[in-house]
Amino acid sequence: MKVELTKFKVKPNKSDKVDEWMAYIEENMDDALLTLEGEKMYIETIFREQNGEHEYLYWYSVQEEDPDEDDALDINQKLVDFFDECIDKTFQPLDLNASVVMMPKRTRNAMFNGGQVGAHEDSAD
Repeated sequence: MKVELTKFKVKPNKSDKVDEWMAYIEENMDDALLTLEGEKMYIETIFREQNGEHEYLYWYSVQEEDPDEDDALDINQKLVDFFDECIDKTFQPLDLNASVVMMPKRTRNAMFNGGQVGAHEDSAD
């Protein structure tokens, strides 16, 4: 299991475009969820922070160690376009390290083996 939290800086004057992107995701949630399935991603959450004049986005995700990539979906290209337009490439994305991951066995079982007891129980105890 891979748990990630990455911080990205939004380019100046792009908050409206971030609003549009978030609305697009909400309006196209079925495609977004289909993308998550293909990437073996169980959870993806986007947080926003306004700190003075600067805006940041934080991507939090929980996924399997060996994700598949499916760039064929339209929503993936829109994400690439969004990053090109809105994410400040002069700011090095900050990958925050997970010091502790707390997940009950029942949640791990539901996520990793369809509710079956077994396969992932010993790896996170």
